[in-house]
Amino acid sequence: MTEQRYRWKSYQLREHVAIIDGKKSPTKLLVNATYLHSYFRQWLKGNIWINEDRIVYVGERLPDRLEGCEIIDCSGYFLVPGYIEPHTHPFQLYNPHSLAQYASKYGTTTLINDNLFLALQLPKKKAFSFLGKMSALPVTMYWWCRFDGQTELEREEEHFSHANVKEWLEQDSVVQGGELTGWPKLLAGDDLMLHWIQEAKRMKKQIEGHFPGASEKTLTKMVLLGVDCDHEAMTGEEVYRRLLHGYTVSLRYSSIRPDLPTLLEEMKALGIDQYDKLIFTTDGSPPSFYEQGFIDQLIRMALEKEVPLIDAYNMATINVARHYQMEHLHGSITTGRVANINLLREKEDPTPISVLAKGQWVKRDGVCEELNPSILWGEYGIQPLQLSWQLSIDDLQFSMPLGMHMENSVIMKPYSISIDTSREELSVDHDESFLMLVDRNGKWRVNTILKGFATHVRGLVSSYSNTGDIILIGKSKKDMFLAFQRMKEIGGGIVLVEHGKVVYELPLTLNGMMSEEKMEVLIAEEKKLTTLLKQRGYPFVDPIYSLLFLQSTHLPYVRITQRGIYDVMNKIVLFPSIMR
Repeated sequence: MTEQRYRWKSYQLREHVAIIDGKKSPTKLLVNATYLHSYFRQWLKGNIWINEDRIVYVGERLPDRLEGCEIIDCSGYFLVPGYIEPHTHPFQLYNPHSLAQYASKYGTTTLINDNLFLALQLPKKKAFSFLGKMSALPVTMYWWCRFDGQTELEREEEHFSHANVKEWLEQDSVVQGGELTGWPKLLAGDDLMLHWIQEAKRMKKQIEGHFPGASEKTLTKMVLLGVDCDHEAMTGEEVYRRLLHGYTVSLRYSSIRPDLPTLLEEMKALGIDQYDKLIFTTDGSPPSFYEQGFIDQLIRMALEKEVPLIDAYNMATINVARHYQMEHLHGSITTGRVANINLLREKEDPTPISVLAKGQWVKRDGVCEELNPSILWGEYGIQPLQLSWQLSIDDLQFSMPLGMHMENSVIMKPYSISIDTSREELSVDHDESFLMLVDRNGKWRVNTILKGFATHVRGLVSSYSNTGDIILIGKSKKDMFLAFQRMKEIGGGIVLVEHGKVVYELPLTLNGMMSEEKMEVLIAEEKKLTTLLKQRGYPFVDPIYSLLFLQSTHLPYVRITQRGIYDVMNKIVLFPSIMR
């Protein structure tokens, strides 16, 4: 269990040794295995002994005792370590449990997860109890510790107090600080954030950056301040620059940054042919992005770009484990490691036919097993959204002179509003819409105009947002109001209303942010929503991330936040939120 100081207790270690001495039987035996040895960088043949969740022997020998042992003939298969996703946002409509279930189907059996939802939405005791529950899954769940809220929060000093951050860092399942979306504060002299970095280092934990477009000077400073890794390289040159200064570089392939194929091509042109400091990430993409797979898909892309076979697998396994200083547990099929093993039909096909996670079959001959234990969400204070306040039509007043212009799915610039915003409806002849962010506790609101989102969306309401506050977008105040009412009735979610009728709804009954449905259901639902929005003039790639990032101050240039309309570059509130 990852919440224990030591993974295996003394009596378990004695049992493992007793199996080697022939005094006990292993629980599983994989015979005639052709497996990838990550250190020899070769395919070897041998037998793999497993006791419960641990590999206790790999080599030519067979156990002396086999009572009650499950024996699996691995002839005709190729075995590789379970894949590791080092940068997961497990609250993108799906929840951590459903994400783990789905990822394991494709051989990703270790996830390193963002804690932002837990830090903002749950009391510490509930959050830490939830971490403990997650550690009981066959899929190994590790976590980050955020140092900032990725937006301007009303009470940031409470969520990210020194005591809270230190207690998060002390959790055994937390393996890194970051991602550092608030790094400009660090460079500007925030010594508290610097102290947290030093504390993480003292605890032998890594620091992950978030440095899109960073200059060499900035990258150099961040290494000196303690950052180990960054996932924001968008060109081969940016990969080179990070490697030059000793970073581990996460090569990203995500819904809004599908960079991996281009990165690999440009790296090759630059003569980069060493891969030990490179790892893969999908950067917490929405459900539909994962329709064809998980980290296995990134391995496949690497192979298509002529990355050497063993390097491609190592980037998904041992490289990640080594970076996070968990090589003694993960990343290889060697003695003493956690029994996370993928069985492949072909070396060149990284999607497994069978998957072992902590020594349990989570997929066997193409058939997936349900992950246990299941989660009783209410025990952790995660439940349907219950709003005790009412929205009034008077709240839908838009007299702001400054609006937000969407350049793409996530980038927004300020612009001067010239249309008449006192009307009940806006014309469909332009792409300007009403936009309101309202406190989930009903205390404040921010009203402005959003340009570029769509031309014919009449009323869209989402309780899914960076902070869990409520987003309203649309051409019609009446339809926006009705969409809000319906969202409230279903306990949170995303609702689209047109001419007084609900044309789409996605209940998100876990704090208004996540669904209890399986990933396969959410993939279909998200695709349906995207189609409906594109039919109504949404011109970009990813509406889910558009909703999430409306508040996100780690992106330029202007954002709508709890404190009001915020100028990211100048770090000032342009127009404050209004108390209701």
